Amino acid sequence: MSETSEFPDGQYPERPIERHKGPVVLRRDRRDQGSTTDQRLLDSRGPSDWVHTDPWRVLRIQAEFVEGFGALAEVPRAVTVFGSARTKREHPEYELGRKIGAALANAGFAVMTGGGPGAMEAVNRGANEAGGFSVGLGIELPFEQGLNPWVDLGVNFRYFFARKTMFIKYSQAFICLPGGFGTLDELFEALTLVQTKKVTKFPVVLFGSDYWGGLYDWIAKTLLAEGKIGEKDLDLLHVTDDIDDAVRVVQESYQAWEDTH
Repeated sequence: MSETSEFPDGQYPERPIERHKGPVVLRRDRRDQGSTTDQRLLDSRGPSDWVHTDPWRVLRIQAEFVEGFGALAEVPRAVTVFGSARTKREHPEYELGRKIGAALANAGFAVMTGGGPGAMEAVNRGANEAGGFSVGLGIELPFEQGLNPWVDLGVNFRYFFARKTMFIKYSQAFICLPGGFGTLDELFEALTLVQTKKVTKFPVVLFGSDYWGGLYDWIAKTLLAEGKIGEKDLDLLHVTDDIDDAVRVVQESYQAWEDTH
């Protein structure tokens, strides 16, 4: 059908009044006489409850991933060290954390922690004092904590799951100093991801046989004995009291990973 066949007199209907809402065109009784999008954005503050809605949370979660990826993308090979925020500076575990941080820095690894006080501070401090790269990934908590002063690069997160992703993505190994629920949470998160092949060549070192020995024995004598895990799963954990041994495990695993990439 030609354009003129529908209107034999060559007359076309007058173009109706229309309203544009972004890519959408509204005509006749579908037109809305309300304000424009820019006007609604700029003219009034409006209610603020929208900042607590799930769609807005999704954007904040997205922003956390974008900021984290951007900040950490150029961090050199790194090892994450976990441990209790409650470790006192005069406690032997604090000095141990400093030595581990320094040893990892001297081996050419950046050090990544939760950025808080206690064992985390000790590890960041040791790496910093040894001239290494010291990273802290903080988390918003009900009580004030903040990043310790020995962090060279710090990123604060609202959401634990976004922070966990950064620990896994940007480190080649976990070393767990004595710690509480937070350390256990990260420990078993890592073990699950390695067991299910979500990450590969990722050693988990439990530093301190007196502290971690009971947990390791329970895993071996209960989980493994009852068939809840396999023999190879037990090999995912390495318990040690020697700093050089811990660094060796990390180096060997990193070399194995590098050889396959």
